[in-house]
Parts: sequence; structure tokens; C-alpha cells
Amino acid sequence: MFKKTMIAALSVSSLLPLAQAQAADYIIDKEGQHAFVQFKISHLGFSYILGSFEDFSGDFSYDPEDVASSSVNVDVNVSSLNSNHAERDKHILSEDFLNASEYPTATFESTGFESTGEGEGTLTGELTLHGVTNEITMDVTHIGGGEDPWGGYRDGFEGTTNLALADYDIDMSKFPPVMQEFELYVVFEGIRQ
Repeated sequence: MFKKTMIAALSVSSLLPLAQAQAADYIIDKEGQHAFVQFKISHLGFSYILGSFEDFSGDFSYDPEDVASSSVNVDVNVSSLNSNHAERDKHILSEDFLNASEYPTATFESTGFESTGEGEGTLTGELTLHGVTNEITMDVTHIGGGEDPWGGYRDGFEGTTNLALADYDIDMSKFPPVMQEFELYVVFEGIRQ
């Protein structure tokens, strides 16, 4: 009888992880400088302007067994823009472009994820920038996951997308066509909660 009870208990316990499998929640680790929101835009077709938003926060959910249930939410302080040129940053943040005084926050809230291969997929969501919300898609790659040296567990991702500035009511008509869109690049390392 004892033997049968033990076998039954072991059988049930071996199924529990499968039954309890669900997306884990992560906080994006911006404090440790393991997360970045960066952009790249042509400078008149001669070079590129590279920059980043230094102040942002967010979280994501991820289940490697059910990647379709993954989600991410990010809030960006637009005034934290840094392109390593103070006067240019001031101009980009002015009413001519981002108008950060009126639209201080940009947000992204995912609405879906579709796997396109091992560790890769397309993230869909709503990006609000300059007071305008549009659905965007972003190509995403899972960089890796595992235990960290401090007893926690982390997962990391990178994503890229190209965005047309006109879609966010930012007038670039005075500039060459190569400056009409920019590349958004993000890296998020999250700490499992």
C-alpha cells in the first residue's frame, strides 16, 4: 500500500510543473544599465544621428513554453533624450519635433506576439509618441535567460523597428526623404519577480 501511495504521489508531483506553467513576470533592469531605448536617424544622407532615451521603466511577461502569451509595457520620459549634443537635443525636444513639454511621455503596450522561429518573433503593440498612437510591429530576438550571480533569474531580448515620423505628426518636410523615418532599437534585460 505504501509503495502504491508513493508511486501515485510521485506521478502527481511530476505533473505539477506542467500544470502550473505560466508566464513569468519581469521588471526591466534599467538601474543596472542592462536595458536601452535607442534610435538612429540619417543626418541629411551623409551620416547618422545616434541617441537614446535615458529614463524609462517597464515590465514584461514571458513563458518560453507559450511565447504567444508574452507581453511588454514601457513608459519613456521623452525629455531624457540624449544624442550627445546639447543644442541638438534641445531642438529635437522643442515644438519643432517631439514637443516634450506638451507630450512628456511615450508609451508602448504590446497587443500580441507571433513566433517566427527559435528565439525569434514579431511583437505587435501600440506606440504612443507625440500624442499619436499607432500600431507597430517589432522584430524581437530572445538573447538568453538564466540564473544570475545574485540569486535571481533574468531573461533578455532585443528588438528593432523602423518608424515614419509623419505617422506621429512630426513634420520633417523641410528635410531630405532619408530623414523621414528612424530606426528604434531596444534591449531589455528583465529580473524575474
